[in-house]
Amino acid sequence: MAEVRGRVVLAVAPNGARKTKDDHPALPLSADELAWTAAECLERGASMIHLHVRDAEGQPSLDPDVYRAAVARICEEVGDRLVLQITSESLGRHSPAEQRAAVIKTNPEAVSLALRELAPEAADEKDFAEFLIKLKQMRVWPQIILYTPGEAERLGTMVKQGLIPFDKLSVLYVLGRYSLTRTGLPRDLLPFLAPDMPRFQPWSVCAFGRRETACVTAAALLGGHGRVGFENNLVLPDGARAASNADLVAAAAHALEAVGLGPQTTDGLREEIAATLGS
Repeated sequence: MAEVRGRVVLAVAPNGARKTKDDHPALPLSADELAWTAAECLERGASMIHLHVRDAEGQPSLDPDVYRAAVARICEEVGDRLVLQITSESLGRHSPAEQRAAVIKTNPEAVSLALRELAPEAADEKDFAEFLIKLKQMRVWPQIILYTPGEAERLGTMVKQGLIPFDKLSVLYVLGRYSLTRTGLPRDLLPFLAPDMPRFQPWSVCAFGRRETACVTAAALLGGHGRVGFENNLVLPDGARAASNADLVAAAAHALEAVGLGPQTTDGLREEIAATLGS
């Protein structure tokens, strides 16, 4: 994607599936809290919000009814001024078939799909391909999460095999690791972008830890986009604890402005999504 001011998508991942209020008291969990967070992040430069929802006991959920309630509440707060992306993350609780069914029943505007979860083995690739065809028919925009360059190579092979029904396929490169509490660094992006690696458009990064803003800025300078938020990081670039997700969005937006770039608008993002989904 061109390095033009106003064309860098900033997504916010405000909660994730693992953190609780013990990690940060401002972590949004309820539909109301997600809606208020969405409004704050929109004003700071976000054009998309990545949603995890919890059930009545506070446990991570893929329940379509819970998703729809959260989406409806966010729309009450911000209208259509944010792209709403749900997660299909299983956390070891759901099979690929259950994940696929939850997404189809929810019928979201956008969804993130971890390749390692939705197609853990080669034998799962056909079902994954058929699922992507269904999403395209429903006009649901998928973003494929890739944790390693090896996963990116595998996805590239699937494209060559004709298993991916999109001419442009959105991916998210994950830098660092939650389980190892390893901070993501800008240099971690380089193996994904090596000359012999497959190319995907559009591509984004998210990064664990305090180098989040640096990783997003590096990605933007190389033609990519970024996702920030409490799901992966709780601190500002200077190491101070962020008061809110909106503070992390603002830090990324300011960093982009410092290098002559800027956040994409929601309308601009939706135009790109429409082009990806086709007629």
